[in-house]
Amino acid sequence: MKLFATGASVLLFLLVAGHQVHAASYTTQNVQFPTDPAFTQLLGINNAGTIAGFHGATTAQGFTLTLPNTFTDQNFPGSAQTMVTGINGAESTVGIYMDQAGTTHGYTDIGGVFKTVDQPGTVFNQGLGINNANTTVGYFALDAAAGQMGQSAYSQQNGVFTSINALLPPTNQNSQAVGINNTGNIVGFYLPTATTSIGFLDQGGAISTIDPFGSTFTQALGINDQGEIVGFYTDANGVQHGYIDSNGVFTSFDPPGSANTTINGLNDLGQIVGFYTDGNDNVIGFVGSPTPEPASLALFCAGFLVLAGSAFRMRPRT
Repeated sequence: MKLFATGASVLLFLLVAGHQVHAASYTTQNVQFPTDPAFTQLLGINNAGTIAGFHGATTAQGFTLTLPNTFTDQNFPGSAQTMVTGINGAESTVGIYMDQAGTTHGYTDIGGVFKTVDQPGTVFNQGLGINNANTTVGYFALDAAAGQMGQSAYSQQNGVFTSINALLPPTNQNSQAVGINNTGNIVGFYLPTATTSIGFLDQGGAISTIDPFGSTFTQALGINDQGEIVGFYTDANGVQHGYIDSNGVFTSFDPPGSANTTINGLNDLGQIVGFYTDGNDNVIGFVGSPTPEPASLALFCAGFLVLAGSAFRMRPRT
């Protein structure tokens, strides 16, 4: 099975010490594509619960998913491989496709109209996130064969590209922009060295770093309108864990039976999506719905009534 690489699939070892890890409480549902139970990745979710992802039965094939198991194929016309990486409130999507010549491109499907989205003058692109204004984020790379070197993060709207890489420390070797919310805040990551990675948050051009539990290899992959951020970090034993960042408070999350975990997206209701590898090296998608602790249940219920009243005003969104 040949799949083109994304930053969310990078696994490296690092040292994490001196920090207490708190576990997040979620009800988890595994998702496995019916004809490919060994490889399914979920990469984005909107407020209506529609999910973007792909499976890899032979080559990467994209889909959107309405739970529990209504899959709708989405593949860029004429492509050899496709990954659907993000979805907004109107169910417009962003993604990646490989053409028949082996070149990797970013794309959007806005209202059923597919369009290639490539930084002009480049030969390797990936589209990774989209918001309700149809602004997308992603990166281009200078290494056309594998996209591994010279990665440069950008945002894009209506064919106008804005560099995010230029805002990052000049020593960074690679950068990717992966998630964007409806206020235009962007998350991603950059590599200060070949063996370290740091998450970042771009708020109107002001960059701050995201570094859960002192990890030297972490990636920020999704952000919602409340400013909650998700991604992954690797611990001192080389194990990859998902994390949720709520206003600077980090919690760790791993689905039952996981050997390593990536959380790739979340919505305004706090639902998370991602994938994990089990003990047999199967890659399994998952959806996590937050479960309140007993002490906070009454507060949660009160908040839910407010959410219910405002749900129609909040939709559509990523």
